[in-house]
Formats: sequence, structure tokens, C-alpha cells
Amino acid sequence: MTSVTDTASSLDQEHHHGPAKGLMRWVLTTNHKDIGSMYLWFSFIMFLTGGAMAMIIRAELFQPGLQIVEPAFFNQMTTMHGLIMVFGAVMPAFVGLANWMIPMMIGAPDMAMPRMNNWSFWILPFAAVMLVSTLFMEGGGPNFGWTFYAPLSTDYSPPSTTFFIFAIHMLGVSSIMGAINIIATILNLRAPGMTMMKMPMFVWTWLITAYLLIAVMPVLAGAVTMMLMDIHFGTSFFNAGGGGDPVLFQHIFWFFGHPEVYIMILPSFGIVSAIIPAFARKPLFGYTSMVYATASIAFLSFIVWAHHMFTVGIPLIGELFFMYATMLIAVPTGVKIFNWVTTMFRGSMTFETPMLFSTAFVVLFTIGGFSGLMLSIAPADFQYHDTYFVVAHFHYVLVPGAIFAIFAACYYWLPKWTGYMYDETLAKVHFWMSFIGMNLTFFPMHFVGLAGMPRRIPDYALQFANFNEMSSIGGFMFGTTQLLFLFIVIKCIRGGAKVEAKPWEGAEGLEWNVPSPAPYHTFTTPPDVK
Repeated sequence: MTSVTDTASSLDQEHHHGPAKGLMRWVLTTNHKDIGSMYLWFSFIMFLTGGAMAMIIRAELFQPGLQIVEPAFFNQMTTMHGLIMVFGAVMPAFVGLANWMIPMMIGAPDMAMPRMNNWSFWILPFAAVMLVSTLFMEGGGPNFGWTFYAPLSTDYSPPSTTFFIFAIHMLGVSSIMGAINIIATILNLRAPGMTMMKMPMFVWTWLITAYLLIAVMPVLAGAVTMMLMDIHFGTSFFNAGGGGDPVLFQHIFWFFGHPEVYIMILPSFGIVSAIIPAFARKPLFGYTSMVYATASIAFLSFIVWAHHMFTVGIPLIGELFFMYATMLIAVPTGVKIFNWVTTMFRGSMTFETPMLFSTAFVVLFTIGGFSGLMLSIAPADFQYHDTYFVVAHFHYVLVPGAIFAIFAACYYWLPKWTGYMYDETLAKVHFWMSFIGMNLTFFPMHFVGLAGMPRRIPDYALQFANFNEMSSIGGFMFGTTQLLFLFIVIKCIRGGAKVEAKPWEGAEGLEWNVPSPAPYHTFTTPPDVK
């Protein structure tokens, strides 16, 4: 019987020397690095696509009374922007990073199921094209928000909704296959001697994320299947007129939707847990507590979904349960924040671009966490619900939380991927422009939200004009800056200063963030920070 290693090496030889040349090399590849690269490029294309839609939204909201697009098209943009950023940009980027790094981190020759890996990637471009193509169909694309609440998405939706449902199904199939592959790889292909509690934090966070994906993607599939039945087959799952319940849709959707936001944040925790120790020149503080905190967050994410639904009229006891369960998530998250800060404490820190993005992540993600804590308070949520305060909250979690972490990972591992060093000066410009643009865009949204400005509306009252102008300027600044990132990456791939085996000076042995063999109390502080 052939061993996994033999199979992988034969696949690798076939990949490099066989008939698969040129374009077909990428179509047929089973190499985890090639597939990781394709995921990352795909996600960046989707990031620019979803970002262009955000630019249309911000242009429309630049000043009140300025109608540069039709309200119906504005609704399509808010819907597609959310769907593309979640399913097209953030999730594939993390899967790409997992493909590239997990086999190398655990000493595996490749992913456990290389051919399934190829398939799970190639489903994505077709799903994305189908999703975007709905915009060009009769009646326009989905116009019911990225949460596609029924009955708006079933009884009053454009004909393209059927294609949207199929695209969501395909995206879900891809995610489930990727997750199965990651679990199989981590559990079966670790190098001898690498026990679970010696795995790098990035591997741990992805293992837990993969279980979340397998648990919740079928729930989303169930929701869109019921939508399909309501639209075409005369059922009334969500139609009150036929004995159904529109609130049922929200329960099913958010049972998927809340763990989904942790799927988009847990891999970030792993990335930051690799970068901060490397640039602080000391081991990650509290490795074991980080593992347990990640698992606790994943478990709690399943019992808080109805905090998205405080305004639907759930019983008081339900509001209390979901309020306290939501607040409880702050505890393991706080453990992680304090561990990162303690790792930095008295370290010999230097601030190369990956560390800049990681420290910005810690600070800004914490702000997003605090506004989330405000939203968890049930009676207060009646005021905040569906205002721009909610938009500010989740963008403070997802832009610094997911996107900054992805940037940090790309800068941190680009030298390893390409053999060349990226342009550090340009990268720092990219960081500061992104940092300023992001805060200028989303911080004012807290204020207009608290003042009562509703979300997903193409026009607004005069008193919100100044803050919206600031948000739009920040949005265009953030958006155009990402073209600089594209330039930096291409410049790095094409060549530059060759890197040594360990590109980050002074971070020896900490790149993979494996717990130090020495007990923590014997770890001495570097002489230059005493």
C-alpha cells in the first residue's frame, strides 16, 4: 500500500514534470502551495470587486440629496458588497493561508486530500461569477441585504434570486470540502513528536474554525433551500399567509451567521499569535490558555445567535439568556487580548509592517469588541438596532480583525513564499494609509448611528451630512490604498532583495510560534530592554 508521503511526492513530480504545463498546471495542480496562491489571488480580486461596490455606496452617501445611482441599485450594492466580502474575500483568503502554511507548520508533505483541495478551489470562481452575474439579469441582482431576510427575499425578490441561491450553495460546498481537508490534514499528517499542544496557534485556530464551518454551512444550505421551495414549489416555510413564520428564517440564518463571524476572526487570532511573538522576540505568553480560549469562543458562538434578533419580540427570559451569553464571549476574548499584550510587554519589539498591522489589529479589534458589548445589552439594542452604530461595530471587527490580519500574514510570509523581501517603505505607507482611511471611514459611523441614522438607506437627513462626508473620504482613501498593496505584492514576486532562511532578524525559533521548551519562568529578558 502506498504511503501518503509517496503519493504526495509522486503528485508533486507529476505536477512539476508531467504533461501539466502552462495554464493547465494551475487547473490540474494538487500542490498545496499553488492552491493556496490561487485562493489568495481569487480573494484579492473579490476584495477589489466588493470594495468597488463599497465605493459606490460611499459616493451615494457623500452628501444628502445626491442621487448618483437609483435606490434599487444602491440596495443591490449593499447586498452584493456584504456577500462578496464575506464569501469571496475574507473566507477564501484564510483558506489560502491555511493551504500554504498548515502543511509546512505541521511537517506534512501536502494536504491530506490534494485532489479534493483542487476541486474545492475551482468551485469558487464559478460560484463568484454566478453571484456577480445576477446584477446583469432582468430585474437586477439581490436587493434584500446580505442577510437576505424572508419574506423580502422570497415573496418580493427579483427573478435572479434563484441564481443567488445556487451560488450560495456552491460557496458552501467549497467551504465544507476545504474544512474537511484541513481537519484530516491536522489530525493525520502531523510530523512525529508534534503533539496537539505543540501545534502553532495558527494551526489550532484553523482546526477549530474548520469544525465551525462543518457545523454551520449546512444550516445556511437549509435556509436557502427553504427559500427556494417557498419561491418555486408552493411551500410556506417563511410565509405567514400559508402558516409559516418569517422569524424562523432569522433564527436559522443567525444560527449560521453568528458562528460565521467567528469563522472570519479565529484564523486572525492565529496569525497575530504567530507575528507578535516573532517581533517581540519572546514566546507567546499563555499558549495553553490561548488554545482553550479559542475553543471557548467557538462553543459560545453557537448559543448567542438571537442577539441579532432582540427586536423581533422574543420572550424576556430569551433576551436575558442571549444578553448574558453574548457578554460571556468577552471573557475568552479578553484572555487572548491580555496574552498578546503580555507577550509584547518588555519584549525587544521592532515595528516592521506585519507587526504594525498586528498591533493595529489588537487595538482596533478591541474597540470593535467594546461596541459589541454595548450591542449585547438587550434594552439598549432596541435603540442601536439597524442604525449605523451596528455598521461601525462589525466593520471595526472585520476590517482590522480579518483584513488587517490577512495583510499582516501576507507581509510576514511573503519572503518565505517568494524568496524576496517586499519594499518595506511602501508597505509602511500602505499600513498608515489603510489605518487612517479605515478609522476615518468607520469611526464617524458610531456617532451617526447613536444619533439615529438608519443603515441601508440611500439618502439621509441634513444633520448627518458632515460625518458621512468624512466616512466617504476615508472610504475612498482606504479603497485606493489597496491598489498600492497590489503593486507591492507584484513587485515582490518579480524579484528584489533575496532573503535569508530566517527573514525576520532576531526572531529565530519563534517563527512557528511553538511553545518554548524552557519553562516560562526561566525565560530571561533581552539585555537591551532591561
